[in-house]
Amino acid sequence: MVHLKVDRPIIAAPRRRPLARKRSDYPRVSVEHLDVAERLASPLLMGPPLCDELIALVEHMVDQREAGVMRHLRPFRPRSPAAVAKAERIAEAEAAEILSRLADQRGTIVSVGPPARLKYMLMPIVPGIFEMTLIRADPNQLSPWHQRFAELFEALYETGYLIDYFNPSAAPLVRYLPVGEANLDVHPMALPADMLEAELDRFEHFAVGPCQCRLASRVVGRDCGKPIDNCLVMGNWAREASRRGLVRAVSRNEALAVKREAEEHGLVNWMMNVGATKSQSSCSCCGCCCHALRTVIEFNAPAFFAPPRFLPRCRDEQCTGCGRCARICPMNAIAIEPRPTENPPPALSDFSDRPPGFVWIHRAERCVGCGLCAVHCRPAKVISMEPATRIKPYRSWLSLALHAAPGMLRGLWQAWRRRP
Repeated sequence: MVHLKVDRPIIAAPRRRPLARKRSDYPRVSVEHLDVAERLASPLLMGPPLCDELIALVEHMVDQREAGVMRHLRPFRPRSPAAVAKAERIAEAEAAEILSRLADQRGTIVSVGPPARLKYMLMPIVPGIFEMTLIRADPNQLSPWHQRFAELFEALYETGYLIDYFNPSAAPLVRYLPVGEANLDVHPMALPADMLEAELDRFEHFAVGPCQCRLASRVVGRDCGKPIDNCLVMGNWAREASRRGLVRAVSRNEALAVKREAEEHGLVNWMMNVGATKSQSSCSCCGCCCHALRTVIEFNAPAFFAPPRFLPRCRDEQCTGCGRCARICPMNAIAIEPRPTENPPPALSDFSDRPPGFVWIHRAERCVGCGLCAVHCRPAKVISMEPATRIKPYRSWLSLALHAAPGMLRGLWQAWRRRP
C-alpha cells in the first residue's frame, strides 16, 4: 500500500443491545440467583438490565447456597455476617464462611473494616467484580472456572449496556500519561503531574498485577500478544493488595520499567483523573482488548477520558513516511495518505520506502494524547508531543465524585427509564 488510511470510524454504534427481560421469563432459574441478578442490575451499580447474559454470569459466579447469602448484600451499606445470617435464616458461622469465600477467593463481593469486624457489600460488575475476580488469577494457569467467567463477562460486555450510563457532560474519569520517551517538548504550559515519572514520585509503595482485559481477551481467542503483567497500583492500594497476595510488590524503578515496556509494545498508560491522593492505579491499554478504550471505540462514550494534555506534532519535512505512528495508534487518530496527483504512484508492499508524496494527517478528535506515536517514531524522531490544554486533574477522590455526580445521576436516570 502507498498509504495508511483509517477505513472505519472510531465512534461506532454498538453491535447489539441486551434483550431486557422480567423475572417471569426465567421459571427454571432459582429465586436466589434471580435476586442476585436483580441486585447487580441496579442502575446504582451501573448494571445491565435483567437479561440472558447477566443470568448466565450470575449462575456461574455463585451456586444457589452462595446466592442465598449474596442476595442480602447492598452497595454502599456494608452488612455483618450476623445480619446476613439472620436475613437468610442460617447459622452465623455458615454465613461468615460463605461471605469470606466470595470476598477473598472469588472477588465476587468486597469486604471492609478491621479483620475482627469485617462487613461485606456488593460492588459493580465493572469496574469491580470483573477486575477483582481476574486479578488474582494466574495468567498462565487459568482455572476452567476463571476461563468460563471471562467468556460470560465478555458476552455481557459486548451487549453495549454500559453506554446507557455515559453522556457528553460526564466528568472524565481517566487521563493518559506518556512516559519520558514520548519526546515531550519543554513548554511552560506543561505541568509536573503530566508525566508518569512525576506521578510515581508521590508514592512509596508499588505493586503490579495482570491486565484483566487482555486476560479475558486471551480466553475468548482475541489475544493480541502484548504483555499482560502491567496493571500498576500505588500507595495504600499497593500495600494492601500485595499484603493480600493479589499483586506483587515492586520498586519505583521496576514499576517505571514495566510502563516503559508497555509503551514499547504499543500500550497506552493511563491513570485515574485525580491528582493529590494516597492511592492510585495505572493500566496499560490496547484498543483491541481494553474495555475502557473499546467503550469509546465501539460504544460511543468519548466523555470517559479527559481531554488530551498533549497532542503530537510532526515535522513533515523530515518525516520518512514509514507509517509506524499510524500503525501503533490505538485510536486510529493518525493517517498517512498520498498527495493528490494526476498519476498516482505504484503501490508499495510496506512502509520501508518513503511514498513519493504524502500527507501526515492527525485527527485530534480521536486522539487521547498517549504519546505512542512519538515513542515509536524511529529512527527519525520527527514526532513530538506538545502541551494542548491546562485542564488539571481533580484534586481528590471527593472532588472527582462531586464533579461526576450530576453526569452520573443523569446516566442513572436514563438507564432506569429504559428498563421494562
